[in-house]
Amino acid sequence: MDDSFENAPPAGPLQKPESTSDVGVRKRILEDLVLKVLYLSGPLSILELSKRIRLSFGVADELVQQLRSEQLCEAIGISRNILNIAITSQGRLRALELLSLSQYAGAAPVSLESYTKQVRQQSVRNVEVHPPDVDRAFAHLVLDSNTLRQLGTALNSGASIFLYGPTGTGKTSVAGTLARVVAEDLVWIPYAVEVDGQIIAIYDPLIHRIASEPAPQNSDQRWVRCHRPAVLVGGELTIEMLDLQFNPSTRFYTSPVQMKANDGVLIIDDFGRQRLQPEALLNRWVVPLDRGIDFLTLAGGRTVEIPFEVLVVFASNMDPSELLDAAYLRRIQTKIKMDAVSGDQFREIFRRVAGEHGLECNAELLNDLVGVIVQELGQPLRPCYPRDIVNQIRWSARYEGRKPHLDHASLTHAVEAYFLPKS
Repeated sequence: MDDSFENAPPAGPLQKPESTSDVGVRKRILEDLVLKVLYLSGPLSILELSKRIRLSFGVADELVQQLRSEQLCEAIGISRNILNIAITSQGRLRALELLSLSQYAGAAPVSLESYTKQVRQQSVRNVEVHPPDVDRAFAHLVLDSNTLRQLGTALNSGASIFLYGPTGTGKTSVAGTLARVVAEDLVWIPYAVEVDGQIIAIYDPLIHRIASEPAPQNSDQRWVRCHRPAVLVGGELTIEMLDLQFNPSTRFYTSPVQMKANDGVLIIDDFGRQRLQPEALLNRWVVPLDRGIDFLTLAGGRTVEIPFEVLVVFASNMDPSELLDAAYLRRIQTKIKMDAVSGDQFREIFRRVAGEHGLECNAELLNDLVGVIVQELGQPLRPCYPRDIVNQIRWSARYEGRKPHLDHASLTHAVEAYFLPKS
């Protein structure tokens, strides 16, 4: 990426709220959160409380003073000039009522308005890459210059991408690398968003990778500075996963996959083989793909508009024209075919895979292998074959209790075990 983009500090919530009026969320919601935290954790100092809810000391103190005036919590001592706070019996009753409605007791949420503004500001559509960036990112794969150019162009579009072609041609590997290119940038992800008093949890430690360098000291701690997210879904994708997930036990919402992927990449692997039919998915995403907005439904039936700033990568070994009609295909802006490789590319892939496992191979062996696959077996040269064949050789050596070795005999046995005979 160009230096001006990559080295610039990410635009974000760099001002910590110093009063409840600056938080952007109704004060009552914050007071209820404090009460639940005190009930679940036991006595805390105001400083410890502020860290739990990720708001400033001043905001935490303001909330505590209100709860003390209502006799829902009380001061139980002072440590290092900071009050220690405990919940009262009246506060316990109120907290139990609140927990029956929602058990969320984490970082204070941000408003939907501030979330929308931030997502738009750091959109994946703003990513700018150039040939050196793409060459460097895809150096571990053997791809021709035309495919690299198509991938680089697609990244700059920030729009959806369709990778298609026969199985074993590297579509998933390419999709994952696209995500890693985008992930070089940093974005701000909130712990949670508040909508009409309901909490939607967004930050997911399994998806959102926190930046190694610390966030600015005075930044709003309700936001986490992360690398652009990458979410991978496959055959398990259902229509329910595309809407808010209400947990009946915890009584708050988990964001759907596309919301967790906002400002990053969503990879739909094996597209066309989900229980969710392709037409159903595209029907669901006609507006998001066109207009960059999505509509999610709360349990009461209210529809909420959220930003859809996602680079969607569809990967399929099925023919796109058989999967989708022209109207749907138009909305997937870039289509890139991943196909069999040339003999030279195949040999280079095999050399790299063999080298990873400390195996030496000579040109004559590779020429013989290519001849067997193409001429005797009538198979195209797919990028997955080198790794699969080398694995067969390693497994055989492990069985026989010896070091793996690449020779004519080991290749012959591997090919016989891996390929079906030519009919």
